[in-house]
Amino acid sequence: MEIFFFLSSGLFLGWSLGANHTANIFGTAVGSRMVRFETAAIICTIFVILGATFSGAGAAQTLSRLGAVNALAGSFTVCLAAALTIAGMTRLGLPVSTSEAMVGGILGWNFYTSSPTDPGALGRIVGTWAICPLLSAGLAAVLFLGVRAWHRRSSVHLLAMDSMTRWGLLAVGAFGAYSLGANNIANVMGVFLPDNPFHDITIGGVLRVTGAQQLFFLGAAAIGIGVFTYSRRVIETVGIGVMRFSPLAALVVVLAHSIVLFLFASEGLERLLSGLGLPTFPLVPVSSSQAVIGAIIGIGLVRGGRELRWKTLGGIAVAWVATPILAGVLTFISLFFVENVFRQQVAQRGPEAPGRAVVVERSAREIPIGNSVEPPSLGNPGRSNPNAS
Repeated sequence: MEIFFFLSSGLFLGWSLGANHTANIFGTAVGSRMVRFETAAIICTIFVILGATFSGAGAAQTLSRLGAVNALAGSFTVCLAAALTIAGMTRLGLPVSTSEAMVGGILGWNFYTSSPTDPGALGRIVGTWAICPLLSAGLAAVLFLGVRAWHRRSSVHLLAMDSMTRWGLLAVGAFGAYSLGANNIANVMGVFLPDNPFHDITIGGVLRVTGAQQLFFLGAAAIGIGVFTYSRRVIETVGIGVMRFSPLAALVVVLAHSIVLFLFASEGLERLLSGLGLPTFPLVPVSSSQAVIGAIIGIGLVRGGRELRWKTLGGIAVAWVATPILAGVLTFISLFFVENVFRQQVAQRGPEAPGRAVVVERSAREIPIGNSVEPPSLGNPGRSNPNAS
């Protein structure tokens, strides 16, 4: 029961992610009135769960190397601080990055416990915060120019075009939800992999479901609840607050956003590019919010930039900067209370402490169905130190 209590902060973070990030997938579609909110919520929930459960391993490995959060109470506190930060930004109607919140939380844990920060992992993650919106903006601009040129030459009837666009929005929205689950489930449940309470199970004697998959499924279900219960306000900010969209522009925004998230989450694509001797995309949890805002800006600039609401964009940019700082400070303060007031061990200190990156990397490799490798036995690093005064 103690373990499942600590998991509650991850579920809260998953709820916050669903409440905040659904707008990045279906905000423009709902804002352009091509897709009903209820329909968007159902599709988003189904495909987020599929993406998280079956493709969530890659991004979890890089995030794990940023800091070795090696005690369950520490993981609980990091997730709780990130979730509170995201929930506050959601309350303000601002689309922010769960990745930034988790990075801030892990860095706060590193500072509190005097643990080293892997500069390579930090550089890769922070670098994507700049690359992601630029890549999304460029991709959206190219796609929009191509779609607009095709539309002008097309002889498709208006009603047929409307139907095609609607189905296109649903298809790319499903792809975007799958990519979101695959890329961002690491933020929700990645810190719990070293002390995963779930064990591998076999269904019907043929289907093997790993403990990591069960953990990711639980986090994805929490994301789905957030989608249904609290995402509408941020959808309005993204869908109509930044720029008014035509249906085709909405389609391009979601497609560009989805492709960018997929590029940074697909282990299969990484293996393919590496096998061809080509540069690969780092498998890191990137910001869904930055990807969709970058796509909106790309289309807005193609259309002259006059339709962009720069004041709203300025508020979103400030929130992006504030998110990791707030999450880090809140984590640092919360760890003090968890350790000194509630007497919970927030870190295993000393040379005997297990390195979390190694554990998570092995846990991630267990995710494909059919792998019979058993997870390493770690005991329960999250329990209080019985010798603590």
